[in-house]
Amino acid sequence: MNISLKQNQKVFFASDFHLGAPNQKESLKREKLIVRWLDNISNEAAAVFLVGDIFDFWFEYDKVVPKGFMRFLAKITEMRERNIPVFFFTGNHDLWMKNYFTEELDIPVYSNPLEMEINHKRFLVGHGDGLGPGDKKYKILKKLFTNSCCQWLFKWIHPDLGIRLAQNWSKSSRISNLKKNEDEFKGEDKEWLYLYCKDIESKMHFDYYVFGHRHLPLELQINRDSTYYNLGEWVSQFRYGEFDGASFSLKKFEA
Repeated sequence: MNISLKQNQKVFFASDFHLGAPNQKESLKREKLIVRWLDNISNEAAAVFLVGDIFDFWFEYDKVVPKGFMRFLAKITEMRERNIPVFFFTGNHDLWMKNYFTEELDIPVYSNPLEMEINHKRFLVGHGDGLGPGDKKYKILKKLFTNSCCQWLFKWIHPDLGIRLAQNWSKSSRISNLKKNEDEFKGEDKEWLYLYCKDIESKMHFDYYVFGHRHLPLELQINRDSTYYNLGEWVSQFRYGEFDGASFSLKKFEA
């Protein structure tokens, strides 16, 4: 993928909205804030990358999707109708996406990191779950959750029950509980995504590695010409990434 920016255009990146968590009231408040952010950037946006865990839970049945999030869905639909490209990545909370976004909203969905070039700068973008060393328990769970047979069996549970079961499961997540110290920086040698990016950089070059999942805004130099960024989250941080054609920066949305 190649994107060329016109004058005054920018590319924006955000992840980990976790819409639906920890409850409907707090989620709606956050959803309205996200829509205001999308309004704020829409006149400058050459593209918007939504980098996983946008929903705290999402499962597409053949004829049913989770209710809610209409303000957000309407906003990204409006952006597409204005010919603003929107790219969606699945995360560990919304990895059960199929064709609803691609067919109804004209928004491509990616399940793996995507290589691209923006104004001659090379990017590797993805959510980040299950990448790098460690996190073996989740990697086993992910194989189970992405197994086509398991997904086929789950879809035969009535949506009222299936979605309620999944929402109860997601309530145990770290974003729903905002556990103190769990997302603190513990050193480069313990940052699995950073180690993953270092390994990739030893094989091929990217100027920018942009990921979510970590819930901690990070800017870590891999070498003189390559940097790893983590986008943080929107439950308490309201961070996003911005590329203006020359440099990448992490910013905070001030309502």
